[in-house]
Amino acid sequence: MKTTLEKRLDVIEKRNRRVETDKAWETSLTRRLSIAVLTSGVVVCYLWIIGNDRPFINAIVPPTGFLLSTLVMRRIRRLWQHRLYK
Repeated sequence: MKTTLEKRLDVIEKRNRRVETDKAWETSLTRRLSIAVLTSGVVVCYLWIIGNDRPFINAIVPPTGFLLSTLVMRRIRRLWQHRLYK
């Protein structure tokens, strides 16, 4: 039979695993590419509906901007952390 302390420790360990998994997902390439692909699909549909001449070419811009911003944001975050924890 588990003691109260052991139960509390189990709860904390489960929470830590969940938090680590969430963090891994937030920084994963899979997540970023999924967002880019889904964004492209939505933008292509929108551009096609409004009669854009080249919806597939024009739909590349938003996801490309998103992917580039995720690359730059890592560097900005590192600079911010460096300044914050000098």
